[in-house]
Amino acid sequence: MNQSELEDLIRRSLDEFYQRRIKKLSELKLQNVLRKKNPYLLRAMGVEKASEIVEEILKAFMSSSDESIFGDAFFETVAKLSSGGVVAPSEGVDVALETDTVYKAIAVKSGPSIFNASQAKRQDQEFRSLGSRLLKLHKRFDPLLGHGYGRRFADPTKDRSYRIRSGQAFWEELTGDPDFYVKLIELMRDYPQQHRLLFKEEWDRATNRFELDFLNNFGNPDGSIHWEKLVRYNSGKDQVKWIGRK
Repeated sequence: MNQSELEDLIRRSLDEFYQRRIKKLSELKLQNVLRKKNPYLLRAMGVEKASEIVEEILKAFMSSSDESIFGDAFFETVAKLSSGGVVAPSEGVDVALETDTVYKAIAVKSGPSIFNASQAKRQDQEFRSLGSRLLKLHKRFDPLLGHGYGRRFADPTKDRSYRIRSGQAFWEELTGDPDFYVKLIELMRDYPQQHRLLFKEEWDRATNRFELDFLNNFGNPDGSIHWEKLVRYNSGKDQVKWIGRK
């Protein structure tokens, strides 16, 4: 893949990333997000402005969501197309690279902190399951967990069947180019800035929707926050009626 082809791939992957971000934000409902937010922490932080609560909620949600969306829309797409691989025929595995003697199965994740213990165990089970189904190929099975960024480098252990490569090591293994990981950020050019304005417009609309809904449901007549009603909505056994858009 030459530089022009790579830049085009990066541009298309960023297009997909922002389309998914904007869609996620436009469909987001305050009543759903609030049920997963810690009202005690908000109160303990001394927050008293609806707008401040809304900003906190949106930032926390999108920060978590963005990591997942970027991994799927950007890192996974770039890994598959830059390596010449194909979509792997198994859940939990994203890219497959096959030679005459080796079948390499790759799971692509954003960064090395993406897994907890149960997710790591499940990933190992998915690799082992695929490896069992491929025994008839009589090829060496090479399962790899790759991270788009980070510095983790680990070989299989008695409890983990797959290798782990992050950042430069991962991209170099896929492409043979030790500078590929740097090119990924350099060749973004000004594409993020081109998308940022449209995302900001959707962000402002979501902020306005959330603030209006929050005040309608948890605002006192004097403008203060009705914390008791908020915690009842979030944690009470009885359902609190929601005022406004569903």
